[in-house]
Amino acid sequence: MRKIRLGRTELTVTEVSFGALPVQRVPRGEAVRLIRRAYEGGVNYFDTANAYTDSEQKLGLALSGVRREVILSTKSMAKDKKTVLSHIEQSLRALGTDYIDLFQLHNPESLPDPDDPDSALAAALEAKRRGYVRHIGVTNHRLAVAREAIASGLYDTLQFPFSYLASKEETELVALCRDADMGFIAMKALAGGLLTNAEACAAFMRAHSTVAPIWGIQRESELDEFLALAARDDLALTPELAALIERDRRELSGNFCRGCGYCLPCPAGIDIPTAARMNCMLRRAPTGKLLSKEYRVLMHRIDACTGCRACASRCPYGLDTPNLLKEMLSDYDAVYLARGER
Repeated sequence: MRKIRLGRTELTVTEVSFGALPVQRVPRGEAVRLIRRAYEGGVNYFDTANAYTDSEQKLGLALSGVRREVILSTKSMAKDKKTVLSHIEQSLRALGTDYIDLFQLHNPESLPDPDDPDSALAAALEAKRRGYVRHIGVTNHRLAVAREAIASGLYDTLQFPFSYLASKEETELVALCRDADMGFIAMKALAGGLLTNAEACAAFMRAHSTVAPIWGIQRESELDEFLALAARDDLALTPELAALIERDRRELSGNFCRGCGYCLPCPAGIDIPTAARMNCMLRRAPTGKLLSKEYRVLMHRIDACTGCRACASRCPYGLDTPNLLKEMLSDYDAVYLARGER
């Protein structure tokens, strides 16, 4: 399988890398078999996080005995040195390893002060001195923070949302990382599930030779599809795929919800990432389940919105979430009454 160099880390990761957030939703035995099958299929890079419930434990069980043959990355959202160090120790135990190849600060709203001895970065540097961590990266959804991380020279990798829906500004991050010899890891390469043509997504990624995509994998069928695509020497952006990508860009351009979930929790119990993308989902997914009575009840939780705007304040993309939700509910009800259960 083709491999991608993660900048100055000199780590080389496989073209299909395993994003382990979804396996927290999979029963343990099934998850372990899926992860092991990925390894046996040639995957060498597995990405998880302290916040992904039992994902680290499942990786540890599945990769026991082959630890030196794989690259593991994990993350912590904590902001202080003591908590980050405790998270790193927890991750080492859960993963069944004595070192983490890449430890990442997980979506900080702003980068830690490099001169603060009690910061999250200070913890990562201390863990590196102890041999617990080999490389330090940062994940983010904010352009300004990503640019600052690149310019700082303090981080070996950047993990950022990147798909063929990326804006010009988001695409520029790839070039900035390349120039800084910094690894670029693409999260949400399927735009939170809105992109449904795996071939188009994989071909787009292959055209960006310095980008390492991590695919969120939950089912064997998904893994098989990405492995089959990676095995193709002829995988490229054909005119047909390019036309499909342009259609998707027209349909999904603008201020759409990426489904990152940082708006949560909602005090009114609204499933914001699902509700805020409902019009796109109705156009791009089988509508039977989405137009059920149960889903309509879930959508009408929007009626309980208090207007606190906590969701908007946490959105890394600056969306006016409360108004977006109201628009989605109006669109949803129109489709429901026209085609849904009455």
